Amino acid sequence: MELRQLRYFVAVAEEMNITRAADRLHMTQPPLSRQIQQIEESIGLPLFARGARPLRLTEAGRIFYTQAKRLLTEADELAPLTRRLAQLAERVVIGFVPSTLYGALPAVIRAFRESAPHIELSLIEMFTIEQLAALKGGRIDVGFGRLRFDDNQLAREVLVEEPLIAALPQDHPLANTDGPLTLAALARETLIVYPSTPRPSYADQQLSAMRDHALEPAAVHEVRELQTALGLVAANVGVCLVPMSVDGLRAHGVVYRAIAEHSTSPIIMSRRSEDSSPATTLLCALARQSFHA
Repeated sequence: MELRQLRYFVAVAEEMNITRAADRLHMTQPPLSRQIQQIEESIGLPLFARGARPLRLTEAGRIFYTQAKRLLTEADELAPLTRRLAQLAERVVIGFVPSTLYGALPAVIRAFRESAPHIELSLIEMFTIEQLAALKGGRIDVGFGRLRFDDNQLAREVLVEEPLIAALPQDHPLANTDGPLTLAALARETLIVYPSTPRPSYADQQLSAMRDHALEPAAVHEVRELQTALGLVAANVGVCLVPMSVDGLRAHGVVYRAIAEHSTSPIIMSRRSEDSSPATTLLCALARQSFHA
């Protein structure tokens, strides 16, 4: 079966009318009808309910439509991806979640620019979920995020398991206690989590840190950004679990305390599985070196 036949079927499925689909495809109705018939004969199942007006997909037709759309989308992405990889051989684009900037990522960027000054380096802030699509679409070359995922088109590498710490209002009773705080003590407070969307996100890691110890926070307050979360902590709205590197971000009215339990958030480097370009290879090597230092 050819891609053009899939396009014929998708047009008819979306228009639910042979005549409109033929107009959309700039062809006449009889050959389009024959193509649909050939597809059904090839599959051995009817894709449209016979006699229905307007046309209606059968259950097999709905399944076939979903798969056909996916294949056409991947095919349409292939040409621009190939062109971009060819044209931007001397450019590397990094996608990153903001919290990675408080750790070793700035050192990685500096080291890469010193090692390869002739290669243009661009950075785009994006959530981990957004990075996956951007990698497969060729919009970025390397992603630094915090979510584990499985995708046979992408290679992921955990650079570090970063301990979580508690962000507290500076006048909170727990802020003045000696030693690490327990999650049980923090669970009695309102837990401020971020980002609220898209999900899954680092917000779910904060909740999982509690639930891994059979704990539920007294209340959950969702916000979009780390800076907002810390602002609400300073306003005594609640507490927040943040990566240890955030300790370097000195927010007014916020103090940080260690957590007794071993709770971590990974920093994960992702790239296309088949990308072995020298520029990407160099960037990944420098990232390993900087994060493991």
